[in-house]
Amino acid sequence: MALAAHQQAPEQAARIIPHFIGGRSVEGRGEARGAVHNPATGALTAHVPFATPDETAAAIEAAAKAFPSWAATPAQVRARVMFRFRDLVDRHIDRLAAIITAEHGKVLSDARGEMIRGLEVVEFACGAPQLLKGEVSEQVGRGVDVISLREPLGVVAGISPFNFPAMVPMWMFPVALVCGNTFVMKPSERDPSLAVELALLLKEAGLPDGVFNVIHGDKSAVDALLEHPEVQAISFVGSTPVAEAIHGRGTAVGKRVQALGGAKNHMVIMPDADLDGAVDALMGAAYGSAGERCMAISVAVPVGRETADALVERLVPRVRALKVGPGTDPEAEMGPLVTRAHLDRVSSYIDSGEREGAELVVDGRGLTLQGYENGFYIGGSLFDHVRPEMRIYREEIFGPVLSVVRSASLGEALDLVNAHEFGNGTAIFTRDGGAARTFTTRVKAGMVGVNVPIPVPMAFHSFGGWKRSLFGDHHMHGPEGVRFYTRMKAATVRWPDGAGLGAEFTMPTMS
Repeated sequence: MALAAHQQAPEQAARIIPHFIGGRSVEGRGEARGAVHNPATGALTAHVPFATPDETAAAIEAAAKAFPSWAATPAQVRARVMFRFRDLVDRHIDRLAAIITAEHGKVLSDARGEMIRGLEVVEFACGAPQLLKGEVSEQVGRGVDVISLREPLGVVAGISPFNFPAMVPMWMFPVALVCGNTFVMKPSERDPSLAVELALLLKEAGLPDGVFNVIHGDKSAVDALLEHPEVQAISFVGSTPVAEAIHGRGTAVGKRVQALGGAKNHMVIMPDADLDGAVDALMGAAYGSAGERCMAISVAVPVGRETADALVERLVPRVRALKVGPGTDPEAEMGPLVTRAHLDRVSSYIDSGEREGAELVVDGRGLTLQGYENGFYIGGSLFDHVRPEMRIYREEIFGPVLSVVRSASLGEALDLVNAHEFGNGTAIFTRDGGAARTFTTRVKAGMVGVNVPIPVPMAFHSFGGWKRSLFGDHHMHGPEGVRFYTRMKAATVRWPDGAGLGAEFTMPTMS
């Protein structure tokens, strides 16, 4: 691979990523700023000024000003904006995927897949008139009807992680907007450009100014969103400690919060499973996107010694043969990690696994690519004989590291999964319908796959985990998303017919 086209640009050439407030790009005036790098080369590509308190307040105020008119807009008109937005994103999908690859590092095919999964939620949101229908009960008393309504909350905010700069925001704002809310987006400061691109496409689709806003920042911007009384609800995806803190602080001041946290997803492989199929599934689920997915499989649980030995024997050459390269390389199966700091963090977990006595069967540390020596690369790593007390098992690594934890029976495997503090997603590979049914009904996780390694529900269902993988009462997108971004109102209606009813001093019973 030639280096010439990938030389690090001088720092002064790095562009400045703007906020998007009140329907226009706004140059950030804050002194604090973040650095955005191309993970494939290590080159600095952009600076992102962090929003000042005044800039965050301006975005919230723009959303608050736009809310009454947007909430009063008929649902079918709001849906038409989403239809046009969907077409624009589809038209620009390759350009948007390239932006993701340039700032996150994932391979282009994976970035394009991320865009498609986000578009599925936009398509779901296009059904706003159907999704927002209320209910009517006629003649609950003489001449009395009851009508239930779903109404928007007001200004809502989204805080998204670095690993899905398009998909996770698109799991939030399309549903929020068609429900009649206005939105303030705070994307990850590591790959923030995509959120601004989506804002520009929403404006082109006809979204009124102020309905969707983007601010950049770190903890200070999050704190401002949590503290501002105009913000009615917050959606968050990130690590468990931050998710728990945001849920606690937000709900303490009366905000509605859905906060999705970390994961440690297990895949149980039964002795009767199609082992080659299970290995194919593990390769994609553990090492796709360099393991930087909350739904990545990071623990394989083969049942029985023979299953475990055969599984590891098949995995080792596949992991060693992983094609790692820049995301723009069409032959690459796995790109770099997002930052140098994250590369160091993942490497430290591999160090920890060795110290604690796990068998490091494949070591991905120290990978360098000719012409990309400054990129944030690591190869796939595989541990065998991992024990539950080890740090590499207990904690979310968020990198291309797969741990094999051997189990003697399905019951033991279930106990292992259920004992973990996280309960995001899990999977079982088997030909036995009884085993699959037992696992599906007894496992304590929010999303379950049967011979499906990454069981992310379609957009018309809802996404969310159990235990310390989710804080809040509502899962994301689908019917749960509509419930999260709306509140119920019941109207009990009687139209006078000229007959006097007289004063009633007892509790009305509609008798």
